[in-house]
Amino acid sequence: MTTKPEFPPRTAPVRRRDLVVAAACGAFVAVMVGMSFAAVPLYDWFCRATGFGGTTQVAGAAPAAISERRVTVRFDANVGRGLPWRFEPDQTSLDVRLGEVVTAFYRITNQSAREITAQAAYNVTPPTAGGHFSKLECFCFTEQRLAPGETRDMPVVFFVEPALADDPEMRDLNTITLSYTFFPVREPGKVAEVRR
Repeated sequence: MTTKPEFPPRTAPVRRRDLVVAAACGAFVAVMVGMSFAAVPLYDWFCRATGFGGTTQVAGAAPAAISERRVTVRFDANVGRGLPWRFEPDQTSLDVRLGEVVTAFYRITNQSAREITAQAAYNVTPPTAGGHFSKLECFCFTEQRLAPGETRDMPVVFFVEPALADDPEMRDLNTITLSYTFFPVREPGKVAEVRR
């Protein structure tokens, strides 16, 4: 006959300690899950606030002063894989004064036989210039829906902050490239078509 090993009964302080450890572990897991969901919006907010990674700023008004210093702004246009659109800037570059409000146009054409919705992702190069590049208006702020064969001219209204002239890291900066890439937007209930 085998006998069961006997354990001393748990005391109230040990039981309380076990509950505290279990509650702390549960709270830690809950916080980590919450942070994983908040990571993308927090990172997006951080990039927009600081210009990190070439993320441009959104401005509500034009600057009060215009500097004599000039920079060349180059325009780049791309479409993501599977998007049958032609997308190009009207001009490849412009020389602008710091603080000067400038409007540039891009032209987009849906080359397919169906209506398509897409959204533009954007950044500037060099990435450190993102904190000094501000947009007042841009087609990239909203999704764009084009009918089959439709062509559209789309403006971007921007300025380069006059404070760029006072930034020691930007002393030798002469060119900023504004780059856009359109990606198809998946519509609920539809399977995305991918061209190969």
